[in-house]
Amino acid sequence: MSFDVIVAGGSVAGLLCAREIASKGFSVLVIEEDYEIGTPEHCGGLVSISGLEELGVIPFRKTFDHRIESAKITSPNGNSFTINSKKQKVIEISRRELDKQIAFQAQKNGAIIKVRTSFQEKTETGIRTNEETIDCKIFVDARGVSSLIHRDRTGILSSAQYEIYANWIKKGKVEVIFDQEKYPGFFAWIIPSNEGKGKVGIAGRGINVSETLDNFLKEKGEFSTIRKIFAPIWIKGPIKNFVEGKTVIIGDAAGQAKPTTAGGIFTSGMGGIYAGQAISEFLKTNKREDLDKYQKRWTVKFGKEFEKQSLVRKILERIDNNTINELFSSVTPKITKEISEKDDFDFHTGSIIKLLGLQTSIKIAQTLIGGEVKKLLS
Repeated sequence: MSFDVIVAGGSVAGLLCAREIASKGFSVLVIEEDYEIGTPEHCGGLVSISGLEELGVIPFRKTFDHRIESAKITSPNGNSFTINSKKQKVIEISRRELDKQIAFQAQKNGAIIKVRTSFQEKTETGIRTNEETIDCKIFVDARGVSSLIHRDRTGILSSAQYEIYANWIKKGKVEVIFDQEKYPGFFAWIIPSNEGKGKVGIAGRGINVSETLDNFLKEKGEFSTIRKIFAPIWIKGPIKNFVEGKTVIIGDAAGQAKPTTAGGIFTSGMGGIYAGQAISEFLKTNKREDLDKYQKRWTVKFGKEFEKQSLVRKILERIDNNTINELFSSVTPKITKEISEKDDFDFHTGSIIKLLGLQTSIKIAQTLIGGEVKKLLS
């Protein structure tokens, strides 16, 4: 058996890549190691409507849960402020259904999808799965964070996310809680799926995520758990090379999730699309420069934003709770209003700069983090 392209990983990036290649008439096989496309659902499920449109997806009714109205952000001492997110047009979607919807697009274009089929190793002419050896011209690695573990473990954080029922979850209202002692280097989150139902999670460096999330939930109040997911997240930005010989790396496997939040539906999805288009051109011409267009296009679109987000990540990992509390106390209604009026969910570094007070507190910030602030503001 042989295909022009084999994609390992049936998530957003892999499926969009397969959709693009199949649309050009090339043969594509997508293999997914889990028993179902869209499962397990690691993602918080937040994405902008404009981002989905750029990915070529108009969500089905089953995919679209609801629109996010606000985000409440809380400091370690309990102080908080709220951002009105209506202008950003952010929605919470079901990743199970989104992945299936994109899988349907790929299949309609001619891609073949197989579940319970895992990548084992590359061979001289293709790959070996748990079932058979298959030849291909291009192998696409879309296996997610697991592909990055051997590259740099310092870029990986442990995370836990529970899907729960609780009367303190309010439809349309996201919550983010910072505490460097409880969630070092990251934060806790509450993302509603509907009134009284949502995803609650935490991530951090060097912590027991299960125990930490259980403690967080006990402090919040009564709840019922209907699903538990434990998964690593990648926060170190893109890897150096997206193309290695005849292997093309996309999505989380290429580090295309945001360094600030580890979210990657849009950024990873665009990686899949750019890769699929570049691979299709390469299969026509056999010119290496056509394959290299993938990384160039992704870098032009996201490179500068990811560089800034990586600097923000370094800042957030180096400040303590007292500093966070001070920064929160300096957030004014004017700042929250300016952020609420900003309409780009996918390129959010400007909003973070305002929240960190880096424009007005440059001297204090430089004492904390040196030249990184200058790079961020430049």
